[in-house]
Amino acid sequence: MTRLLLHPLASLLLTATALCAAQPNIIVIMSDDMGFSDLGCYGGEIQTPNLDRLAKDGVRLSQFYNAGRCCPTRASLLTGLYPHQAGIGHMMEDRGHDGYRGDLNNRCVTIAEVLKPAGYRTYAVGKWHVTKHAQPEGPKHNWPLHRGFDRFYGTITGAGSFYDPGTLTRDDTMISPFADPEYQPKQYYYTDAISDHAIRFIDEHASAQKDKPFFMYMAYTAAHWPMHALPEDVAKYKGKYDAGYESMRQARLLRMQQMGLIAKNAELSPTFGDWTQVKDKEWETRCMETYAAMIDRMDQGIGRVVGTLEKKGLLQNTLILFLQDNGGCQEPIGRQAKPPAFNEKTFPVIAQDAIRLDVIPKQTRDGQPVKQGQGIMPGGPNDYIAYGEAWANVSNTPHREYKHYVHEGGISTPLIAHWPAGIPEARHGKIEAQPGHLIDLLATCADVAGASYPAEFNGQAIRPKEGISLIPVFKGQSPASRSIFWEHEGNRAHRAGPWKLVAKENKPWELYNIDQDRAELHDLAAAEPERVQSMAAAWEAWAAHAQVLPVGAWKKPDVVKNAKGKQPK
Repeated sequence: MTRLLLHPLASLLLTATALCAAQPNIIVIMSDDMGFSDLGCYGGEIQTPNLDRLAKDGVRLSQFYNAGRCCPTRASLLTGLYPHQAGIGHMMEDRGHDGYRGDLNNRCVTIAEVLKPAGYRTYAVGKWHVTKHAQPEGPKHNWPLHRGFDRFYGTITGAGSFYDPGTLTRDDTMISPFADPEYQPKQYYYTDAISDHAIRFIDEHASAQKDKPFFMYMAYTAAHWPMHALPEDVAKYKGKYDAGYESMRQARLLRMQQMGLIAKNAELSPTFGDWTQVKDKEWETRCMETYAAMIDRMDQGIGRVVGTLEKKGLLQNTLILFLQDNGGCQEPIGRQAKPPAFNEKTFPVIAQDAIRLDVIPKQTRDGQPVKQGQGIMPGGPNDYIAYGEAWANVSNTPHREYKHYVHEGGISTPLIAHWPAGIPEARHGKIEAQPGHLIDLLATCADVAGASYPAEFNGQAIRPKEGISLIPVFKGQSPASRSIFWEHEGNRAHRAGPWKLVAKENKPWELYNIDQDRAELHDLAAAEPERVQSMAAAWEAWAAHAQVLPVGAWKKPDVVKNAKGKQPK
């Protein structure tokens, strides 16, 4: 028998090639301001067949958590740290404390920065929102191409028109969607642009970089206010919400129970809003119809991305993760009783090549006023309306509270994991109840990529990652028990096993057994004082470790100048 002896270098190259062949592509998809029960596969009536398909052929987590708000969630997802450790404990402003700088710091690394040394090409599309520097010629050290990504198309800030988004950027340069020589659709709509560029990057990768795996971060702005949606999508939901809030919540609750997402005897938190007292039902239902249409369009785009992976032969070995950045949004943007006076004005035309930076614009480019107020029908480019607290309460069925808060309605998100080559077929369609958190996503990506998390990066010591890999969870294995923590705007929580300690800002601790009371209706704090004391002490130790203190630092510096180091009571 003749044996073939390989030169050591050739052997090394073969090993490297085999490793690259085994490394999966990874796509993390995140939507914006959506509730726990909006997707069809999580009990909703909104048509999401493509995400439903990923759930059917993958695994759904029923107790996965985000950070309750857009910026902290993105910071945590990207870095595998709690948001304050990455420097973004609140929003995009510097509050004078290291946990609240409003910018990713240099003590963290992004998923892209971790995966690139393992041979990955890295792409980002959509909403960035982890830096306070959002001027076209300002500092860019925390823009995507400077935090590990090879290509980027999206917005640097967090909200804006879907027809003419501010801070729109290709790679490292801000652009106007109407003077972009690379992308000129018949109708510019930001959700479609995100999907189209994800497909473009996959196509280009398959042509020029096919020997490398890729990581893609897709951050949709759907369904964040304003309620902007294309007419053909809104038409699909005409009359869908005429029964009102309570009826929609009860229907969702029943479907969730039947699916096994929540217990058969799970209770429903109180419904916000009395449908019988709504005066303008046409306007109110139109808000929810438009919201549903925004999600529908996003799902259509995800379907096209999945179709591209199939066409390229990449779907089998691509790990796709889908989640949401916070619970349904109760913020009342644009829902004033009377439209403001500027709605009657006309404005000078804005040049097609002008760079827009506005989050809430006063006008469209052609000089039409952007209208707000009760009765202004949402959907088109010259309105700017949120869908309101009552519909957010529907989105968060069956949970309490909303975005900003760390009760279940603020922090509960679907997590869909789809990976045919890595998740056993016997697990397809399963619902996994083990708690997980955003901090786990970097650890998961590094695990499947065979990437090492660095102790040092660019000469700077890096904080140890906080999360664990979820791959064993996807396969049905149970990791060691652990605690998970939250703080946002003084709202705070600690989850340990079935127990959750939670409080609003400056309010006493509440205690719930989440296994028995996911709606957080039966406070056990008085009956379990020792558990409350122990869990509160653990939260305080975590807060000191994670740069959360002083609690209240999210407010303007003059509000907290005398509160340094004080603990909430």
